[in-house]
Amino acid sequence: MNLSYWEIKSWLTNIDYTIVGSGIVGLNCALQLKNRFPKSKILILEKGLLPQGASTKNAGFACFGSLSEIIDDLKTHSEEEVFNLVKKRIDGLQLLRKTLGDSTLDYQELGGYELFTNTDLLEQCLDKKEDINTLLKPLFKQDVFSFKFNPFGFENCNETLSFNQFEGQIDTGKMMVSLTQLVLSSGIKILNSSTVEHFSEADNSVKIKTDQFEFSTSKLLIATNGFASRLDISEVKPARAQVLITKPIKNLHIKGTFHLDQGYYYFRNIDNRILFGGGRNLDFKGEETTDLSQTDLIQNKLEALLKTTILPTTPFEIDHRWSGIMGVGQQKKPIVKQISNNVYCGVRLGGMGVAIGSLIGKDLANLL
Repeated sequence: MNLSYWEIKSWLTNIDYTIVGSGIVGLNCALQLKNRFPKSKILILEKGLLPQGASTKNAGFACFGSLSEIIDDLKTHSEEEVFNLVKKRIDGLQLLRKTLGDSTLDYQELGGYELFTNTDLLEQCLDKKEDINTLLKPLFKQDVFSFKFNPFGFENCNETLSFNQFEGQIDTGKMMVSLTQLVLSSGIKILNSSTVEHFSEADNSVKIKTDQFEFSTSKLLIATNGFASRLDISEVKPARAQVLITKPIKNLHIKGTFHLDQGYYYFRNIDNRILFGGGRNLDFKGEETTDLSQTDLIQNKLEALLKTTILPTTPFEIDHRWSGIMGVGQQKKPIVKQISNNVYCGVRLGGMGVAIGSLIGKDLANLL
């Protein structure tokens, strides 16, 4: 691209902080940097027309983990690690709600449910419920998990559902529009459709090459989560999440957020529709991709579960399908660190971007 003098001068000169990624982490990082360094010149680069990660493509769960997921985490993490993971999710949600407000987010605390198609898993959750409630009580001051009889007419699953009274949902489209407006009104610039191809570091600066232009910045902060491996952050693997949504359903009686199969499937109500996603466990290797397409294997499974389990007696039509890219790894703890003298990253949100994205962005900015 052959930029003019004015374009170079106004957008690409004397940049103090460049953030790669305009999702939840990148935008919150920019806001925190501007708060700490009001006179700084901050630029956000986004490879997509809209944020291309999971920030605008997720299900909008304001959650911190289903009962079976937390039990499963305790197999590979210590109690202290799991406690801290949940605390970070709670703190992140509180920061998000404080930053934008519940009305802006369309935040609704309708509770979260978990369905069980596996009797052994249900029995394990029944057995471990008190232990998990005891572990989390210092955070919530009450028992988090209880069990309820199925009030929704779900079929081909156990009539007993796990219930989390503190789980909520938000409209992530409204969230991202509001965050973007807040960032722009703070004097921070965003350049969309700009893919970072390479960067090289000097003593006091970083030279960045995009598919459109080249420039230098004092500090580089990487907030690309599922796409982090493209910038040589090997600890993060992409994980595609396929989603579909129904057309509006008259008198829809399902209200809340719902988990199935240790959180590998998830659904919720939104605008009298059912939004349903997941199925990555059907093909872990195939879903380790940054390709935003869908597969018949997973889409057919989502439709089958809608017909047989979620809406067994309710006619529905699929209105739309999409995919988002999460960032995962061997551990669920996010990576927020300094990579080199002038390069930093906040990545590996593990599918909990809505919950922890605001906090990770703030923590990333506070590394400087």
